[in-house]
Parts: sequence; structure tokens; C-alpha cells
Amino acid sequence: MLKIEITSRLNFIERYTTIKKEHQINAEIRDREVRLIGESGEQLGIVSSKEALAIAEESGLDLVKISPNANPPVCKVMNYGKYLFELNKKAKEAKKNQKVIETKEIWLSMTIDVGDLNVKAKQTQKFLSAGNKVKVSIRMRGRQMAHSELGLDVMKKFYELVKDNGTIEKQPQTEGRNIWMMLVPVKA
Repeated sequence: MLKIEITSRLNFIERYTTIKKEHQINAEIRDREVRLIGESGEQLGIVSSKEALAIAEESGLDLVKISPNANPPVCKVMNYGKYLFELNKKAKEAKKNQKVIETKEIWLSMTIDVGDLNVKAKQTQKFLSAGNKVKVSIRMRGRQMAHSELGLDVMKKFYELVKDNGTIEKQPQTEGRNIWMMLVPVKA
């Protein structure tokens, strides 16, 4: 029981400190004068912070400093909990509507056979049609390093198989033992 109570208190303190970092509210506002905006958006003029706090408490709402760098600072009378809820709701909505593009990777070999190349091409076409980028890589081993042009030929054959679904974003290039290129989906 005690452990749960301590944990809940720590969670409350953590939430409170994160809220506190965003805006100063109520008694935390220590400026001499503030420009006050009412709950419906009307200008109430420049008043002392004590008067502004009294007006907010009288209406049962919070006094929130929304523009601390202005001269005098701008404060608004609002329901702060509802305001934070609306901000979180908007952020979740924006995140939900956001499309994340992943980068998938396909490994080939310099000695890959036609059947295996077709299987890899089908898999790449699935990735591209799903809207993902695809990095196509070949690792050269041993004596293959002396014949990197064969790897470039494999890349060109592979691109011929998938060119209906994707275009080359980065041309095939050699980096050490690897040859790679980046494919992006064709815009519809």
C-alpha cells in the first residue's frame, strides 16, 4: 500500500513539473503588472498580478502566463486542464495522420541466379507499392572485389525488374566491400 502511494505521488510530481515547465500558472506569476485577457478573448487591460489572480479565482478558472517575454507579460484566464487536454488531442491527431516512410533493405549477391533475383524483385515491388524506400545492397567477398563492375551489372538487371514500381534515388555506388543503391516508390 505504501509503495503504491509513493509511486502515485512521484507520478503526480513528475506530471506537475512537466506542466510547470510549459507555462506559469496562478500563484507562480510574480510580475508586478500583466496584460489580462478574459476567458472569451476580450482585453481586460493592464492590471496587477494579484488583481488578475483574484479575477481568475472569482470565475473559477486558472490564470496562465501565455507570453512571458512581452512587456508587460500577457496572461489569460482559462481552464488550464482543458487547454492541456486540447493540446494533447491535437498532437495525437497530427501524429495519427502522419505517414511514416520506412527504409527496407534487400541483400543481393554478385553470383545470384535468375530465379533468386526474381524472388528478391517481387519482394522489393511489395515494399515499394507499400510506400517504403528500399536500399539494395551487394556485399563483395574475396576476389569479387577485383570485379566490382559485375556487381554494378547485377544492380542494373535488378533495377530493370523493378523499374515499374520504383525509381533510383541514389545511383549504385561502391563503399568499401559494399555496392548499394536507394530506390523510392513511383509517385502515382
